[in-house]
Parts: sequence; C-alpha cells; structure tokens
Amino acid sequence: MTPRAARAGDPAPTTGDERRLAKAKPRVEELREQLNHHSYRYHVLDDPEVSDAEYDDLMRELRGLEDEFPELIVPDSPTQRVGGPPADLFAPVQHRARMFSLDNAFSREELEAWGARVERIVGPGVARFACELKIDGVAVALTFEDGVYVRGATRGDGVTGEDITSNIRTVRAVPQRLRVPDPPAVLEVRGEMYLPVKAFERLNEQLLEGGGKAFANPRNSAAGSLRQKDPAVTASRPLKLWTHGLGRVEGRRFQSHSESLAWLREAGLPVDPHLEVVGSLDEVFAFTQRWQEHRHSIDYEIDGVVVKVDQIALQEELGATSHAPRWAIAFKFPPEERTTLLRAIEVHTGRTGIVTPFARLEPVFVSGVTVTTATLHNEDEVGRKDVREGDTVVVRRAGDVIPEVVGPVLSKRPKGLKRWRFPSTCQSCGTPLVRDEGGAYWRCPNKRGCPLQNVEWLFAFASRGAMDIEGLGYVTGTALLDLGFIADPADVFSLTDEQLEQVPGFADKKIENLLAAIGAAKDRPIWRLLTALNIRHVGSTVARLLAQAFVSIDALAGASEEEVAAVEGVGPIIAASVVAWFGDEHNRALLGKLKERGVRMADPEPEPVAEGPLTGQTLVLTGGLTQVSRDEATRLAEAAGGKVTSSVSKKTDFVVAGESPGSKLAKAEQLGVEVIDEAEFLRRLGR
Repeated sequence: MTPRAARAGDPAPTTGDERRLAKAKPRVEELREQLNHHSYRYHVLDDPEVSDAEYDDLMRELRGLEDEFPELIVPDSPTQRVGGPPADLFAPVQHRARMFSLDNAFSREELEAWGARVERIVGPGVARFACELKIDGVAVALTFEDGVYVRGATRGDGVTGEDITSNIRTVRAVPQRLRVPDPPAVLEVRGEMYLPVKAFERLNEQLLEGGGKAFANPRNSAAGSLRQKDPAVTASRPLKLWTHGLGRVEGRRFQSHSESLAWLREAGLPVDPHLEVVGSLDEVFAFTQRWQEHRHSIDYEIDGVVVKVDQIALQEELGATSHAPRWAIAFKFPPEERTTLLRAIEVHTGRTGIVTPFARLEPVFVSGVTVTTATLHNEDEVGRKDVREGDTVVVRRAGDVIPEVVGPVLSKRPKGLKRWRFPSTCQSCGTPLVRDEGGAYWRCPNKRGCPLQNVEWLFAFASRGAMDIEGLGYVTGTALLDLGFIADPADVFSLTDEQLEQVPGFADKKIENLLAAIGAAKDRPIWRLLTALNIRHVGSTVARLLAQAFVSIDALAGASEEEVAAVEGVGPIIAASVVAWFGDEHNRALLGKLKERGVRMADPEPEPVAEGPLTGQTLVLTGGLTQVSRDEATRLAEAAGGKVTSSVSKKTDFVVAGESPGSKLAKAEQLGVEVIDEAEFLRRLGR
C-alpha cells in the first residue's frame, strides 16, 4: 500500500520516547495527587487510608517515572523531599516578622497577674483565651509564596535564623503546596518540629546498635535531625510538625487566632487538635491542670500550656515588649517526678578534692530524659533524707535539668535496709578523707597523687569556660595522664606530634587540630587562666574581678589578703584561699612552668569600662538561666557597663534570680536589694 501524503492539520509525527512521555505525564500527576492526599490523611487528619507499604509502592513508582523522564520533575513533587544535595553550611535568613519568645507563668497567681494586665488594657471580660499544648520541640518558620513552600528556617535569635529549607522539604508533614484555591501571596507559618516519643526510642536503639551516640531527649533528637548537612539523613528521621501561628501574611486577614489555625488545617498544615478557646482564666487554669495530669497520654513531649488572647484586634492593641508579646504567656509545668529503684550509693572525687555522693538508679524517664544517676549533694543530705540502697525513691529534675533524689518511698522500703555510711578513704587513691571545718563536705587532701582529681582538673582546665582547648576532653586527658605524657596542666603546652601519635584514636588531622588549639590557648586573657588554676572559690566571675584589679598574675601573687579582699565582690574567705594558693610552692612551680611554655601571664592593659544601660551598676547572678548561659550573661552585663560580682552586699544594685536560686536570693531579700528575673535583665539590656 502506498502511504498517503500528509494533509494540513494532521498531527506532527512523534517518536517512541515522545509517546511514552505523553503517556507518563498524566500518571505522574495522578501519583503526586494520591501521595499528597495520603500524606494529608496521615499527618494532618491522623487517619491514614493506606498502609506504609502501599504508600511506599506509590512513591517508588513515581520516582521511577521521574528518573525516566526528568523533565517531568517539579520542585513540589513528593519525591523532592528526599535526597537533596548536602549543604556546606546553614546560611542566615531574616524572618519576615520577628519570632518572639514568651514570658512564663509557674503558678495560678502569676497566670492571674498576666490576665489582670490584659484586662487593664482591653477591659474586663472582653478577651477570649486560646489554650494550646506547649510542644517541647524545635521552633521553625515556614514560608509559602502563592501557596508553594519556598523556605524553612530555625528560630535563631528571633530575627535571624538558619536556612534549613532543603531539610524541612524532606519532612512529609510539611505540604509542598497549600490545599486552598486562593492562597496568600506570602504566608509565613510558625510551628514546632518534633520527634514522637516512640520514634525517639526506636531512633536511639538504632544509633546505639550502630555504635553511635544516643540523643538525650526527643527535643535534642529533633534538633539534631533538622540540622543535618545531608537532607537524606533528615528524611530518614520520622519528624512531625504542629503549626501554631502566623508570622507575616500578605493577602488575607483573620479575626481570631483560632480562625487562623482552622484555616491552616484546611490548607493542609498539621494543627494540634487539643486547642481549646475559653472565656475565663478559671477555664484556662483547669485546662493547664488537666494536661499536667495527662501529659504522657500523647506521643510527644509537652512542658506546659501556651495561652493566647484569641482576638487578633486585641492582640494588636496589647502589642509586645522588646522580647515577648503581651497577649500570650507560657504556663510551665512544675518539675516532673518519678519513682525508681536506688541500686547503689557511690561517691565521686572532683577536681578540688570534694567527694560527692550520688545515686545509681534503675533507668527512669523523667521530663524527657532517661535518668540513671542523680545527685545526693553531701553526707548530711543523705542522712536528712534517709535514703538507702535498695529503696524506691522519688526522682525529679531540678529546673528540668539536674536529676536529684527527693526522698524514699517509705511504704515500699524492704525490711533490713541499713543506713548508708560515707566512706573514710578516697575511692580513687585510698587517701583518708578529711572534713571541711564547719562545712558539709568531705575532701581528699591528695591534690597531686589522686588520679580522679588530676583528670577532673585537666578537664576543667581545658574547658570552654577556662582555657578553651578544643579537643582536650575527658577521654583524651585520661589517656595522656595514663601514658605519662603529662603530670599537670602545664605539660599540655609541651605536647609533641610524636606523643599524640601514641594516643588511641589520634591521626594527622586530629593531632594538628589539638596542637593548634593548645597554641591558641597560650594567649588567653588572664581571667581564663585564673579560672583554670583550680583555686578554691575562684570561678569565672571572681577571676574576672581579680584580673581587672591586678592586671598580671605576678601582681596578684604578690598581693596580701587585705589587698585581695579589698576588691569589690571578693571578700575575706576568697582572699584567704587565693593567697594560700599562691603561697604553695607546688603552685608557684606550676606557674613557672606555664610561663616557660609561653602562656600569657599579664593582660596588655585594662579594658576601658563600657558605657551602656548598666553603667555604674553592680549585679549578682544566681540560679539557672534559660535564655543565655552564665558566661554570656556576664559578658552582656559588662558590655553594657555593669559590674558582675559573686556575692551580695549593700553595694549590690540588683540580683538576677534564675531557676532554683541559692542563698544569694535570701541574702538579697534580707538586705532589701532589688531582685529581678532573667526576662527583666535582658529587657534592661535592650534585648
């Protein structure tokens, strides 16, 4: 048969590849639609319609088609969540609207005080309150443009975060395109990324089986999973998301916070279903108490309840302080307590020779962390609480940080348990212990021959708050001592390549890095050296005061007790300890070795006193700080012109009291010195 001639209007001839492409395109679109639908059912509605295996089959088919026809790949395809190119670093990204922190309330009285402040501005009985569970995860900001996901970032300092766009793209709970017909031109969504508790436990099992290090708690595991350089690692972690608010929105207005969350859920974003909107603070408090009792009935960690004024117009009227909105507050749950078996009471010798008892516990999950040991403080505290080996004890994390034994459950005490007795000799070196005169602590007096004291001192000497020698940790320090390469911290500065080659685990790059860190440590400010020298009662705060007053180690070494005690914030007890330390011939020999090895012994000149909001003011820090470290708080205060001292006196202008403050708070109250919290301290610094 003779082929007919082509006529006008006939379709252009196609190749086999073009025909396959035309056939694949509708199937690819169908697969994407199905996968997005099933992700929505699973992550948002928590009501999956297919098994994980069926979902994986659909994903496998889509990936195969996109591999065959790469021209069909689009940025918001479900396959693009996994396997993005590893990032070299996380670039800074400016949030379109500031991500504020929240003020905290720890009691009904503090919650009611916040409510009274709200009423003074908007009027009584006007505000409704949205109550949400406070997820203990990682705060993130997700940006959508015209409904398409374009950026993900960590909270950072609230103004600038880290760009983790590729990593968040791998999280199935995050839609790549909003499920609404007319999305805003720009939508910045705030949320909390978390790892479910069961998934966290499975992940830790896998890490330990593979020889890796387990995460301390679900929040740390979520943070570590999000900040992977390779997005494929993030993709392998079963991260989830709850969205809880909006940043910048262009092209849409909401009347209330609860309305905005309902819209986010409609748009395909996960919203915690436990939100409740109530009309009074009594109902708010009832919500907090109910969830405090049932915090473990859900498969994610919560550490409180976030309360927000629901009406957007009232939020705008209330405004914000320099760090937090006035229309919201976080009601924090008290430290969680658990019971477990006290297997044994042991002691540990620290760098100053103080011997501290601690409890070996049957592992117990407390406030998001598996606890196996807990402090018992000192001999008197063990006696006062009367805890015994074999007791069932109550354990809590003070300030949700430091595990401690509260006391025994006497009704569960087995018969015949004997009172625990403090050992008479050091468990490390066998030296008879001595008790501080008038003190609560036992001490090992064998300063130079006690292996544990030497290791602990070396570890403290190299720590970030002292000489800051990166790479000289506990394991490396122990190995160097065991090999006989160092006898005291001064020997660190004469270590050689040949010696480090004999340390297990050390190779060329690691040796090079450690020697570079040691070289850099020779030129630290002298307050760091004073902190590192293991002088009793001299921490970083006192060391700074002494360095400012004496400028050089030689000047301080030649000072009398009266001259040292005259330094504001030091006093006679610290002065006696400092003079005694410099009077010891072994310590003078150590200083000589440090000087011979090139360690700085004097600061060039006193730094000029900064001018700022705290100029001329003296302050004291006590208790645990949550937003900045103690060293950072000291640095910020000094940069603002303030002077940080270690003890409270009539000359103290104010005390910053963090979590679990000590005797300094009582002294301040006794002297009538102003006491402020961390939030007020940062507010005075303009942060």
